[in-house]
Amino acid sequence: MRMFRIAAYTAIALAIPSVQAGPTANSSETYRQLNLFGDVFERVRADYVEKVGDEELIESAIQGMLASLDPHSSYMNAKSFRDMQVQTKGEFGGLGIEVTMENGLIKVVSPIDETPAARAGIKPGDFITHLDGEAVMGLSLQEAVEKMRGPVNSDIKLTLRREGRDQPLDVTLTRAVIKINSVRSRVEGDIGYIRITSFNEQTDKGLENAVEQIKKQIGDKLVGYVLDLRNNPGGLLDQAVAVSDAFLDKGEIVSTRGRNPDDGQRYNARPGDLANGLPVVVLINNGSASASEIVAGALQDHHRAVLMGTRSFGKGSVQTIIPLPGHGAMRLTTARYYTPSGRSIQQKGIEPDILVEQGHLEVAKEARGRSEKDLRHSLANPDEASKAGEPKPFDEQKPADDATKKAPDAKTSDQKPADQKPADQKPADQKAGDQKPADQKAGDQKPAVKTAASERAEDYQLDRALDLLHGVTLFKGRMVN
Repeated sequence: MRMFRIAAYTAIALAIPSVQAGPTANSSETYRQLNLFGDVFERVRADYVEKVGDEELIESAIQGMLASLDPHSSYMNAKSFRDMQVQTKGEFGGLGIEVTMENGLIKVVSPIDETPAARAGIKPGDFITHLDGEAVMGLSLQEAVEKMRGPVNSDIKLTLRREGRDQPLDVTLTRAVIKINSVRSRVEGDIGYIRITSFNEQTDKGLENAVEQIKKQIGDKLVGYVLDLRNNPGGLLDQAVAVSDAFLDKGEIVSTRGRNPDDGQRYNARPGDLANGLPVVVLINNGSASASEIVAGALQDHHRAVLMGTRSFGKGSVQTIIPLPGHGAMRLTTARYYTPSGRSIQQKGIEPDILVEQGHLEVAKEARGRSEKDLRHSLANPDEASKAGEPKPFDEQKPADDATKKAPDAKTSDQKPADQKPADQKPADQKAGDQKPADQKAGDQKPAVKTAASERAEDYQLDRALDLLHGVTLFKGRMVN
């Protein structure tokens, strides 16, 4: 079975031409080059300072050949191939980090949510320069990935180079079994929030379940959805198509084009919109890659969603996984993919409709300014003044509030004898020492529980997406009225 990866897998046919295709000048040159390879191979076997196995030499040669093509082509031995197959099922061992090769270093595409890498604060764009003190420069991508994998509960130290930092950053991670729940959801008032962390075999069903649960919780008050694809490194092509199809009634979702024009494929949406036409905002950033960009591009081109955030990663190539019987498999870049409007996002990425950099929102504390009601002899509000026997709300409500605030204090001091008040305060003073640890515990417990409200307060991009959906809903409501 041949597998098709974007990172994505589906069955395709691939013709591998033979060097015996015909008596041409090119084929004779190919034979001369193969003889060169044979000469080098024999010389290494015979004269290298240490004995190297034939299998290791040939695998390294194949790896070098594929790695020289592009960052995503590579050779997988039998173990790596099995690991990859397990990974696409949504459970695998490791650190939970999607990486690529750039300028001889390992570049982080995205950490996966709720994994050792995410918890350690590894960020998209970080460069891994050393693994347990060993330089990454000179290793292939596959070799580096193998070193990052290992027994569960074992530690590995990553040395990172991060933009904006002069000094390298050392991070120690503990390997774990990574179980990816690729779809998470919650309710934000009258809006459904859905986060897709990767595209594995369970993503389409997870999306359906998430939408169903949101509809049950909000009912007829549901006004729209936020689809969060930030830091989603990609996954299976068929799952990217399924997620796009869930929000589209018709039209092309994505097309792939290889070297041979006849090998192109097109994927189209089927009737039915899981969101029932409600507005959708899609969040993307520079950690959104591959399959994430397919979904974002399809919904943007069909004007089905508003894209918000920052430009995506820009991986617009298709990899085919070709099993090699008795060995492993090769991952070979065989095509580019295009959005419905014909855009190739290779190296360019998907530009959001509304650029929103991630930031931290702080409410400025300003002194209360003067207003019309503060002006001497200002006219009363006719709506409020027309209420018979009622005082002006602006002029007299504030003193009333102040009076109610003072009243409980006055009553307390009046009701308690003077002798009792100090007596009540003494135990409070004596317990002050006991209260401090209680206060400290409360302070310690606060960060331990991270609610949806606190996540939203820290997530400026999500906040803007929710504001946009509320604005669209208000506008539509006024148009109908």
